Amino acid sequence: MGIGSITLELLVGFLALLILTKALGKTQITQITPFDFISSLVLGELVGNAIYDKEVNLLSIIYAVLLWGVLIYVVEWITQKFRSTRNILEGNPSIVINHGKINRHQLKKNKLDINQLKNLLRQKDVFSFREVEFAILETNGSISVLKKSDYQQPAKKDFDLQSKQGYLSVDFISDGKIDWENIHDSGFNEEWLYKFLKENNIDHPEDLLVLEWQKDEGIFLQKKDKE
Repeated sequence: MGIGSITLELLVGFLALLILTKALGKTQITQITPFDFISSLVLGELVGNAIYDKEVNLLSIIYAVLLWGVLIYVVEWITQKFRSTRNILEGNPSIVINHGKINRHQLKKNKLDINQLKNLLRQKDVFSFREVEFAILETNGSISVLKKSDYQQPAKKDFDLQSKQGYLSVDFISDGKIDWENIHDSGFNEEWLYKFLKENNIDHPEDLLVLEWQKDEGIFLQKKDKE
């Protein structure tokens, strides 16, 4: 395959993808769902393979892009026209923290563990579960957070408040498993942990979904729901 042929097919493929992206709208990028992500990969693979396949001509590239684009458009049209199909084709947002309480059932349903949840929260500048009133896992995998009133950004009338040093929260127990390294690094030991658990009527560490400590706030804990 000559350089001229490759150049021509690349240009056609590029223009076809550009037109398709414009036609489908910005939601393909800004609100990408798992289905959208997979469809984008497949579309790129179709064009890539077509360009370097000697037996594929320009019409085949255009046809592949247009057909895949039509299929995606039809799916988007169906979800906009028929609300009942959105659950299947787009999925539903999940409330993973409700009134400050972690919803373990929703975490399991969305294949999300405590560490992954904390990672998503940190991307929203939330470094402790205690700060969260509501957290919603969106269909595109991002998370939306409503902080408790005590942790929301102050308004102008609050600017006279004195600033104080911030501290990161540390996980002592996550999903029933003790992190002894974090406990020791924070200046605590095994005796302190079991004494704390006893004082709070917790028989076993496995009964806790999360136990975190923050220097300026102390302990935050949540027990596992009984299954």
